[in-house]
Amino acid sequence: MRILFADAFPVPQIERLEARGYTCDQRGELTADTLADAIAGFDVLVVRSTPVDRQALEASDLRLVIRAGAGYNTIDVAAASDRGIYVCIVPGKNAVAVAELAFGLLLSIDRKIPDNVADLRAGRWNKALYQRAPGLLGQRVGIVGLGAVGLEFAERAHAFGMQVHALAKQGRPEATRARLEALGAIYHDDLPTLAAACDVLSLHVPATPDTEGLLSAELLAQVRPGAVILNTSRGNVVDEPALLAAIDEKDLRVGLDVYRNEPGTGEGDFASALAQHPNVYGTHHIGASTDQAQRAIADEVVSMLVAFAAGQVRNAVNLDPLRGTSTLVVRHDNRVGVLAAVLKALRSAGINVEQMENRIFSGGRAAAATIQISGSVDEALASEIEALEQVIGIAIEQRP
Repeated sequence: MRILFADAFPVPQIERLEARGYTCDQRGELTADTLADAIAGFDVLVVRSTPVDRQALEASDLRLVIRAGAGYNTIDVAAASDRGIYVCIVPGKNAVAVAELAFGLLLSIDRKIPDNVADLRAGRWNKALYQRAPGLLGQRVGIVGLGAVGLEFAERAHAFGMQVHALAKQGRPEATRARLEALGAIYHDDLPTLAAACDVLSLHVPATPDTEGLLSAELLAQVRPGAVILNTSRGNVVDEPALLAAIDEKDLRVGLDVYRNEPGTGEGDFASALAQHPNVYGTHHIGASTDQAQRAIADEVVSMLVAFAAGQVRNAVNLDPLRGTSTLVVRHDNRVGVLAAVLKALRSAGINVEQMENRIFSGGRAAAATIQISGSVDEALASEIEALEQVIGIAIEQRP
């Protein structure tokens, strides 16, 4: 397996992969413009911040793209899907690092830490100005997005004596509900109500069509004057002109790690009225950039690559969870040609296979194939399949 790393990747983890016989090529200098020329001949692409567009994907023979992080908005997932390329992410491994930065921004805003440092470095002493601060104890913090990062941030806020507020939501995992219950979280039915109730609003949502412009003029109209807004998720969840206007109208204080149209490289010019506003404390999209997070992500990437070589795909974002109209389960002897005969029967009946998984039972004598199909299996076809040599039995479930 040949693997191209288009961003920096820790050497120890690359050595582990090479010890398994994989060919690893680290090309951290690649950009969106040069990736297409370098990608031919590789089976796997691992990226962190380098954008992957349709041109690069169509120039490749890739089977897998791993985004070494939780977001994947820099990858043309539709183009990858069109070419049968898995796009996989590494969720949760950078959660602590991002939560730490978000809370660091909050502390910096509350105590004006960057301004303190700037004045001292310039030889100015201004205790009279900086000794006034609201403090965090007892403040109400609304957390939008309670995935791994949001939960880590919530627990840090609670440790500082802040009151955690969240959206009421059906279907949360039991583990998430338990962690929120331990924090004494207070729930609100909708986002405007949550924003109006809190002194701090922190965004921890993925970049999706549903979250585009989530922090809109309408939502900002509900935010309290003097409130703090934090965004360490993705730049496109913020309507930046609306936020700029609200900062001036309501004297909001803002902490940002991400921006719309931020540079896609490690260095570059960046003109942003929002980032340069005096009420904004900003960092350079470094939320996941701690040694601890990068080690954890790299270890998981190695684990995912080893699993992929063994036929397992982890954390894919471009697989349909369930396709077809029926599920056909065929229990069969683990012998050559059994599934070929089943598929031949389905083909003769004009039934398309949408998805299929074949699992071997312990001992290696029997297996079960779960086949998602478009169409229905009538009694005649069911009898034909069940009568095939070395088929143990079948089951059919027609979905509504």
